[in-house]
Amino acid sequence: MQTIIKLTLAAAVILTSCSGVASKKENNVTVPEEPTVKFNADSAYSFIKKQVDFGPRVPGSDSHARCADYLIDELKRHGIDTVYTQTGQMTAFNGDILPIKNIIGSINPEKNERVLIAAHYDTRPWADNESDEEKSRQPIDGANDGASGAGVILELARILAVNRPEIGVDFLLVDAEDYGNSSGVGSHEDSWCLGTQYWCKNDIYTSQNRPKYGIVLDMVGGRDARFHREYYSVRNAAKTVDKVWGAAARAGFSSYFPNQIGGALIDDHLFISRNGIPCIDIVECNNARTGSFPATWHTHQDNMSNIDTAPLRAVGQTVLNVLLSEKGDK
Repeated sequence: MQTIIKLTLAAAVILTSCSGVASKKENNVTVPEEPTVKFNADSAYSFIKKQVDFGPRVPGSDSHARCADYLIDELKRHGIDTVYTQTGQMTAFNGDILPIKNIIGSINPEKNERVLIAAHYDTRPWADNESDEEKSRQPIDGANDGASGAGVILELARILAVNRPEIGVDFLLVDAEDYGNSSGVGSHEDSWCLGTQYWCKNDIYTSQNRPKYGIVLDMVGGRDARFHREYYSVRNAAKTVDKVWGAAARAGFSSYFPNQIGGALIDDHLFISRNGIPCIDIVECNNARTGSFPATWHTHQDNMSNIDTAPLRAVGQTVLNVLLSEKGDK
């Protein structure tokens, strides 16, 4: 996860009614009904731990290669219809040549009505926010910033392979997201999200089956996590933001999805939107304690001890509800 641009916006955002879990009235109070298909946060947690157990997943490392193989095998094991990899090379801001391996798994690949769910699985090569100079040069575990979004995707894939949505769903696990320049000098926007930039340059869609929107999952498992409406998500895909935050509210997760604008982030969703798929970012970008990213961000505290199943459940169930509520090809 990359640089955050702090913004102050006075205007409030109003939740709109959109598809999701049904609700009912009890004593004149609206309460969400239990979803018919439940997201298993403990399972998502285990998928995160498995990734972290490989070690830091820095592009080009052995632990990264073994994790990529694991993700591919898990998608296939869960019964995803098609699973394939997209390989290539990208040059990092410091001149490093990075091998790119993006992983794509599709449910109902024959359907033209599609939604894209994306997350990165690589980890930061350096712990920029460590005060100790020696520690700052070491790669991080990336339990939250790297493994959490991929873990939620694996659990969504497991569920949706059995509980088929009416639409097609594409899961995109992108590489080399977190190899960017965080020096703060000049504009380094294109130094981030290298795997997604490669994916955009090698587009796989036709005009008929292009996803109608995308959702990026990044840093979705941290303790005390809150997922504000990220600025570029609102600017580029306001209807999808309303859809997702409305579904979260109806499912009882308003405390995790506050109806407030967060920061403006350079993240995978920005490049996906520029490539013609309106995309939002579910990301912890305005933590109640720190005011921006979580305190573990780009430190060695980004480990399994700081992963919580509660936000995983809130994010996973919300996205699952949205996908299962979508209508198929007309």
